[in-house]
Amino acid sequence: MKSNVVHTDPDVMHGTPVFLGTRVPIGTLWDYLEAGESLKDFLVDFPSVSRKQAEALIRQARHALSAQDGPEQGRVACE
Repeated sequence: MKSNVVHTDPDVMHGTPVFLGTRVPIGTLWDYLEAGESLKDFLVDFPSVSRKQAEALIRQARHALSAQDGPEQGRVACE
């Protein structure tokens, strides 16, 4: 499936996944959020990334993680 948010090309940033139409690695957004920075801070520092792109990436990641959890999500194993 082709993404309208993430692009990977061996000739762009050595194949690192970047926001489509930019040279900004998607990992940079995760780094900002993990460091306690806001999405707004990220967008100010990387104006080539649109809010729509950043929010779409977050939604895609959430969806992918939810799909991995499957029906067992939220259940605690008791042994």
